[in-house]
Amino acid sequence: MNLSSLSASSASAHPLAPYGWDEGWEAEFAPHAEQGLLPGRVVRVDRGRCDVVTPAGIVRADTEFVVPRDPMKVVCTGDWGAVDPEGGDPRYVRTLLPRRTAFVRSTSSKRSEGQILAANVDHAIVAVSLAVDLDLGRVERFLALAWESGAQPVVVLTKTDLVPEAATLAHLVQDVETTAPGVPVLPVSAVGGDGLDVLGAVVGGGTSVLLGQSGAGKSTLANALLGEEVMDVQATRDADGKGRHTTTTRNLLVMPGGGVLIDTPGLRGVGLWDAESGVGQVFSEIEELGRRCRFHDCAHEREPGCAVLAAIDSGELPHRRLESYRKLIRENQRIVAKSDARLRAEIRRDWKRKGAEGKAAMEAKRGRWA
Repeated sequence: MNLSSLSASSASAHPLAPYGWDEGWEAEFAPHAEQGLLPGRVVRVDRGRCDVVTPAGIVRADTEFVVPRDPMKVVCTGDWGAVDPEGGDPRYVRTLLPRRTAFVRSTSSKRSEGQILAANVDHAIVAVSLAVDLDLGRVERFLALAWESGAQPVVVLTKTDLVPEAATLAHLVQDVETTAPGVPVLPVSAVGGDGLDVLGAVVGGGTSVLLGQSGAGKSTLANALLGEEVMDVQATRDADGKGRHTTTTRNLLVMPGGGVLIDTPGLRGVGLWDAESGVGQVFSEIEELGRRCRFHDCAHEREPGCAVLAAIDSGELPHRRLESYRKLIRENQRIVAKSDARLRAEIRRDWKRKGAEGKAAMEAKRGRWA
């Protein structure tokens, strides 16, 4: 048996293997092991302290040593870190291992800050309730952040038992598939069990984070996958299908069939955070069409030879998709511009150019009317 197979065997037999420990994490942790620290994965964070699962069990640890000025480096559910051994009181998370992926949204603050919702995630599962009308724009927003995180997005259409007609359900699935190119779309009913086997296979392949609005059925879905009532569930309002936050913290749960699930509170706001490549992935057909435009910097507004506008005229591309693309691109530029002086200057120049074009067009009209 060679050294690599020995390492893999050691990682698979590790007490933390059910939580996602592998030979890669073992190699990253090696310098900290020499200092006598314990490896651990953060399963919950609450007011500066966190619950960390270690080879010796779950411990309560203080995050004081990893509270940086950069909010992107705070301890988050899903992080792997180095924890004090037994005997310390309090015990501390001394450092975090480099993250493989991170799901980040912008905060409600006017400052340029991001908030990490989950770390080291393989699949970002976006739960969308069929109890209310589909908001395809919101789905696109979630997917942009999911692609940007480095995880594989999956859209789960919940509460399919409320859509009795098969043809209607098939139409809804098709609408979301068109909105989510390259993303699996799974119709699921936690009540009837439909689709849970497929979703369980996805979740069993690593770490998944469950995202969505309040009332999307995330906690019900988590309970169905776990096979027991672990997460509290509250009824949604009949008027709009919304519910109160059932989950108030991000919790990391081990699935009985393998894999790890991070359940998150319902998200009212999902602001982009430096997600240019994620937006491009969501609207890959527009990006592809854009490469055929006459001008390489085409804004797809009124330029001659614009392949995007031609696709709209022919019916190949829905106008709603282009409007959503423009909206997310503008929003992402504003977020990035808060911390990028060069980009702010470029945006101001673009505004002035468009203002001058509009002024010239108005003057030309007045000339024709005179």
